[in-house]
Amino acid sequence: MTHDPGTHRQPDTRSDTYADLAAVGPYGVRPGHALITLVEPHPGHEYSYNRWYEDDHYLAGAMAMPWIFAGRRWVATRDLQLLRHPERSAVAHPVTAGCYLATYWITEGRYADHMRWTVAINRRLNADGRIHHDRTHVFTAFHDHQATVYRDGPRGPRDFHALDHPYAGLVVEVVDAADAAGRAALLRWLVEERLPRRLAGSPAAMVTVFRPTTLPADRMAYIRQAEGVDTRLTLLWFLQEDPRACWEPWFTGLDGRRGGARGGDGEGAGAGLGRVELVAPFVPTVPGTDRYVDELR
Repeated sequence: MTHDPGTHRQPDTRSDTYADLAAVGPYGVRPGHALITLVEPHPGHEYSYNRWYEDDHYLAGAMAMPWIFAGRRWVATRDLQLLRHPERSAVAHPVTAGCYLATYWITEGRYADHMRWTVAINRRLNADGRIHHDRTHVFTAFHDHQATVYRDGPRGPRDFHALDHPYAGLVVEVVDAADAAGRAALLRWLVEERLPRRLAGSPAAMVTVFRPTTLPADRMAYIRQAEGVDTRLTLLWFLQEDPRACWEPWFTGLDGRRGGARGGDGEGAGAGLGRVELVAPFVPTVPGTDRYVDELR
């Protein structure tokens, strides 16, 4: 069988433009920005959602995009969902909503470039029937990196390794300050006092701290505008143990609770600096499989 190169022309990919773009702009390894997205598949669509995300969207809708350099999916089985607090959350309604979490690192200084691409590609994916609509975005926001606090100082993986390193679990903590000035004070207290104290001797190797950013006006209609862009901080605790094995005592007091009771030492509130709106544990998914899907409900 002969091959006629003239019958299989390559599509126009603007390769020359790519070469020009590669020669300019930031290209460091620091996770200057992140996409953090908590999603609830609609009942009865758990398997189809998981396969769509694993087989298509994680790749074509995220990892193949410019300036995303790391990603990981996480899952909350029903027993993990039931560990979440506080019961009345400004983030998740009910607090157990959101089975799947995806986290992505974006190169510092490339947020605007990435956003233009992601809006365009998601519109194309939607037009091509490659968006799974039987899901609800519980908490989806792009974030700017504010700080990373390490348990072991300069030893061990850095934050840019965090989504590739085989951590056994992740805890998402969302804290709201009363106002923008209060968030600055809250961030200082977290970085200088609370997080170093909490990390010492804990199963968490590091905590990354982010603040949400406003989503563009031309975002997809099924994603609501990010909340708390002036007041909110999102913390990611990277664990070396399964969160079920270390939930007590490490993560039951973050909103001032001890053993489920309100009050306690007020650690999460920082003496009135903010209110903890979500503390939620996850374990990593196993890529290419449906592991844990039958444990979501």
